[in-house]
Amino acid sequence: MSASIEILAGTLKTFVNIYLILMFIRILLSWFPNINWYDPPFSVLSQLTDPYLNIFRSIIPPLGGIDFSPIIAIFALQFVAQSLTGLLGGLATGY
Repeated sequence: MSASIEILAGTLKTFVNIYLILMFIRILLSWFPNINWYDPPFSVLSQLTDPYLNIFRSIIPPLGGIDFSPIIAIFALQFVAQSLTGLLGGLATGY
């Protein structure tokens, strides 16, 4: 039973880490105003990351043109990744 939980937690941790990389790329690309988010490589990135970012944008609206919601979104993802790391560590030691 714990082997399947360990595999699931490891897979989720990998997914969260890949999603964090996608989030960083999305945030960095948002600094370039001439990017057309309807072009294929950018539209895929936008479709993957915007639903998650919109959750935090609805909680924290842009203040003075600066959007702080990606910071909170990244902190939340990092918290999940650290929790999964702790879970994997606990399973490895038998706790």
